[in-house]
Amino acid sequence: MIIKYLVFEPEYVGDINEEWRQCLKEIIYKWEKGFRLIKLNIFIDQSDYDIYIKVRKDIGKSVRNAFGKLCPAFNITAHRPEKPWKVVVEAGYAEADSAIIESKSWNSIPYVICSSDLGKELWACGLGFGLFYSDTRSAAEAAFDQMKAILDIEGMSFNNLVRQWNYIGNILEIKHGFQNYQIFNEVRSEVYQKFRTIAGYPAATGIGMKLDGVSLDFCAFMPKESVAIVPVANPDQINAYEYGQDVLKGAAGKGSVVKHPPQFERALLVSGQNRSTLFISGTASIIGQDTIGIKDVEKQTVVTLDNINKLTDRTRIARDIANDKNWGKLLLLRVYVKNQEDFKKVRTICTKYCPEVPSIYIESDICRDNLLVEVEAEFLIIN
Repeated sequence: MIIKYLVFEPEYVGDINEEWRQCLKEIIYKWEKGFRLIKLNIFIDQSDYDIYIKVRKDIGKSVRNAFGKLCPAFNITAHRPEKPWKVVVEAGYAEADSAIIESKSWNSIPYVICSSDLGKELWACGLGFGLFYSDTRSAAEAAFDQMKAILDIEGMSFNNLVRQWNYIGNILEIKHGFQNYQIFNEVRSEVYQKFRTIAGYPAATGIGMKLDGVSLDFCAFMPKESVAIVPVANPDQINAYEYGQDVLKGAAGKGSVVKHPPQFERALLVSGQNRSTLFISGTASIIGQDTIGIKDVEKQTVVTLDNINKLTDRTRIARDIANDKNWGKLLLLRVYVKNQEDFKKVRTICTKYCPEVPSIYIESDICRDNLLVEVEAEFLIIN
């Protein structure tokens, strides 16, 4: 499992390629002995599709050239960082001596396999890139097809999904009565119904991109017998997959009168004898199924962090780990902020509540029009 995250920002303002080169230089410089780079998420400020395609190819080529046989899984998405930057990068690392780590690729999509005493772990990023740009349904179906192909190659299935990131172009847009996010939820439900045969869901984030299309990142895990995978709920929130129809926007898909809600757990605990990871889904200012603090970004940030606090509460999940003598720590906050002018307010609150936690802030539409901020996290427990 990833045990450390670092966030990289440019040292000085330049164009996207220049700022990326600065970040890449720092990534290489700060590579510590004993760690292996597993996953890179590169967020760029670019809303022109043709330019984005070119920049994405250039950055992807530089990642492959820089890391060669040690290439991480990576994705480059259209999410504007806090001004004045055009690029910001999140990097996740595993202990090199704790697993057999292999960099692989399928149809030019790089992915990483980690085999350890916990089991077999697969990290893949950037699925669906450039496919069916103007058709959300077709783009989502193509991304899930790529996910299935990689899972099949590695002898895994949708039952093994533990964490999923869903980047949905213009997520709130409604065309001909169909909302892009709801279209994605319909496709996800169809895929899970067809290929997932166990109860429950992975942890997940569904967030907007500044361009059309769909892009997926995921982590799949085939555990050893000693490892438990346990969903963790927030007692103050209704499970997303139990949302009522009034919360879901737009029409249902394929002639159905019932809309499928987002299918993910609030958090998912992968619990081993020596180490456990809590994947915390994209979390917002929602109590029950209602948005709290409408038009008040500071209130929403506080409620969101309180919801994350409940998911990491020791008394609620300690029973699912082998030893509760030591407690864990937040490895990362990824913070999605709807409005650029709110970055400073959100950052101030997150820093106060979660000091010294690596945190990355990007601009993004959230899955509800009245939500101004969303936060996801990973929590590491050393038993």
